Amino acid sequence: MEFQQGDRIKIEKDGAEYEGIVMPSTTHHIVLKMSNGYNAGISPKNANITLLQKAVKAEDVSATGASGAKKATKNKLPKVSILSTGGTIASKIDYRTGAVTARFSADDILKAIPELTEIADISGRAIYNILSENMRTEYWEELARAVAEEIRSGADGIIIAHGTDTMMYTAAALAFMVRTPVPIVFVGSQRSADRPSSDNAMNAICAAKVAVSDIAEVCVVMHGSESDDICDIHRATKVRKMHTSRRDAFRSINSEPIGFVDYLTGEIHTHLEYTKRSSHQLELIGGFEPKCALVKFTPGASPDIISYYLDAGYKGIVIEGTGLGHVSSEWVPMIEHATTMNVPVVITSQCLHGRVCDRVYDTGRDMLKAGAIEEEDMLPEVALVKLMWTLKLSDDLDTVKKLMTQNIAFEINERSLE
Repeated sequence: MEFQQGDRIKIEKDGAEYEGIVMPSTTHHIVLKMSNGYNAGISPKNANITLLQKAVKAEDVSATGASGAKKATKNKLPKVSILSTGGTIASKIDYRTGAVTARFSADDILKAIPELTEIADISGRAIYNILSENMRTEYWEELARAVAEEIRSGADGIIIAHGTDTMMYTAAALAFMVRTPVPIVFVGSQRSADRPSSDNAMNAICAAKVAVSDIAEVCVVMHGSESDDICDIHRATKVRKMHTSRRDAFRSINSEPIGFVDYLTGEIHTHLEYTKRSSHQLELIGGFEPKCALVKFTPGASPDIISYYLDAGYKGIVIEGTGLGHVSSEWVPMIEHATTMNVPVVITSQCLHGRVCDRVYDTGRDMLKAGAIEEEDMLPEVALVKLMWTLKLSDDLDTVKKLMTQNIAFEINERSLE
């Protein structure tokens, strides 16, 4: 029989049945994207193949469900906009090079995961199509404006498809820049759509569940375990990628996740109180000062590192200190020099878990006297994004210190949980 990429087919072979969407293949095997999110490669030899549904056209995808039939209830479903930025969830193998490349559009995501259209009235557009290591601060601002446009146009929720490597930076950026009345959900995948055991379908389906929920915050939804059972819902300012390749690479640090999505039932279970839908009016606040640096202190490191950034015209510096947030005593005069130049120096800890406290040891007290700003239990990457955002609002050192020590987007806990 004849079928093409994007068709839903059933294959009966050797007493087993396989049903799914036809994916690209460079061999004689048929590659299927099955409903559990996994891919299967099956030889068509001696197989009975049944066409179940022709490929959904891009222009019809928002009006169709997994069955391909027009949805009579389309207008009753919440409206969710998918904004594609690239990354592995929107990637596939470039068989010319053997490498993963960001090539899928928002429509491609919908065609690959038609189950999304059973959850919401889906629309989508590509904001840019890059791997996340190519992200820039001006792209964060562009994305925030695009999110606001979709909300003003009536979107009940936003899904942002993003590469996992720098997702925590972009998610934090939107948490500071956007006051939102609806859920803004970042989602990605550790394995590209045409690889076996891809996590893109499950993650996207769980993200859609959160996008139509009452959780009106910027959050990250990714696998919560190595199994296909739950996706965790992480706060944008408390999440970090903690493994290079595991599907459950993302973890909430110094906080529990907001909750999780049970993939089998679609139910959301929460651990924390959260901002509810329509609690805020939509507002875009500020932007980002790109000339800020994140510096990791190491034993024997020269304070000339700070001098380098000052000479290069940087406006703010975040230091990952040791333990409670320390650097060597040799760095203290340079910290003081930076603050006299109106360049804020923010202190975090490379331990990640726990909180900074520079009042325990003499060096820490000297750092505070030199003008260093303690960042409590904030993640170093989040502190960098927040400093960029703060410096776009004001370059007054006292104002910067006030904003940096104020809990704005759940980035600071009043007390340590661990």
